[in-house]
Amino acid sequence: MATLQIISLFSHLTMICVMMMSSCHGAFATDPALDTSTTTSTAALFVFGDSTVDPGNNNYITTIPEHQAHYKPYGQNGFFDHPTGRFSDGRVIVDYIAEYAKLPLIPPFLGPTSDYTNGVNFASGGAGVLPETNQGLAIDLPTQLRYFEEVQKRLTKKLGEEKAKEVISEAVYFISIGSNDYMGGYLGSPKMQELYNPEQYVGMVIGNLTQAIQVLYEKGGRKFGFLRLAPLGCLPAFRAVNLRATKGRRGCFEGASALALMHNDALNTVLANLGFVLKEFKYCSSNFYEWLQERIDHPYKYGFKDGMNACCGSGPYGGSFTCGGTKKDKDYQLCNNADDYIWWDSFHATERIQEQLAKGLWSGEPFYVGPYNLESLFFEKEKLTIGIIVDKPEADPFQSF
Repeated sequence: MATLQIISLFSHLTMICVMMMSSCHGAFATDPALDTSTTTSTAALFVFGDSTVDPGNNNYITTIPEHQAHYKPYGQNGFFDHPTGRFSDGRVIVDYIAEYAKLPLIPPFLGPTSDYTNGVNFASGGAGVLPETNQGLAIDLPTQLRYFEEVQKRLTKKLGEEKAKEVISEAVYFISIGSNDYMGGYLGSPKMQELYNPEQYVGMVIGNLTQAIQVLYEKGGRKFGFLRLAPLGCLPAFRAVNLRATKGRRGCFEGASALALMHNDALNTVLANLGFVLKEFKYCSSNFYEWLQERIDHPYKYGFKDGMNACCGSGPYGGSFTCGGTKKDKDYQLCNNADDYIWWDSFHATERIQEQLAKGLWSGEPFYVGPYNLESLFFEKEKLTIGIIVDKPEADPFQSF
């Protein structure tokens, strides 16, 4: 059973600044050039999270088919020569971030690599912030932090203490996790709903996430990137649930989206305050929820044809998670061109939308990504300010992907 671990720092920060908002509003812009040709990053990339950023760690654990993606048609677009375990038709967002940072693909921790000097990815499909989420079937966030401790020790042994500390302090820590805590951990658990109201449960998740950030900070981490939660109720799986629950009424499942919004708002408050409380703490966050909702509602404006249905799946909206035919229901349908779709399967986005998001996080302007973008964190550029936009009147503040 989960315990209400809202740590003292989180409580203090919330009390002193409940009304503080994120520096990111609106639909965030990008610099399509992504010109880092004259700079070289020395920063490693460490990734923590769930299936949104899992590069294949779940290939190496005993779990259920729903938490694995090392079979066709996953990875079908040809970038990889075989399915790698990524929950996508190709790459996921951190693959693009590594490319922009001039790093190689960041390997899964459980894979065969032993070189962590460029970073490593601990993410696991099905993982939650809380260890009770999909317990025993995924690598939860506390376990991912323990794996990081192992990596830290190995780096020290290989590089020496001083060089290892340098790698740790200069690295960027990218965190994308929380959806499973709400989808399965709360909405899928009548017991949790009995024990906690939505506000209490969000507080518990955010409290534990805050504690994880503190652990990484205490171990030397200073630069962080966060992927906030998507409008969960608009995932094809939840559209299908809503269709059944309302006996035919179409639309997003508002209960799931409301939890995501509560989570995002609470995380914004925590991050803004950590930026004041923790020395040298720098972070990149964005308005991912609104950005993706805009594309779901108006796919044609952004080069897509379908913002509701999954490319791979079955049933209404492709919302039955049958992609690949490895689950209980073996039947599934596959679209002709995944690039036309926002959703690859019932829960996960296509490579194309992930590339667009990566560009936004990498070089987005301060109206939309902040207080730093990822490029600034990797290449040690100045903190983003509104003055950057004011001094560049030719820049379109509503520029989109």
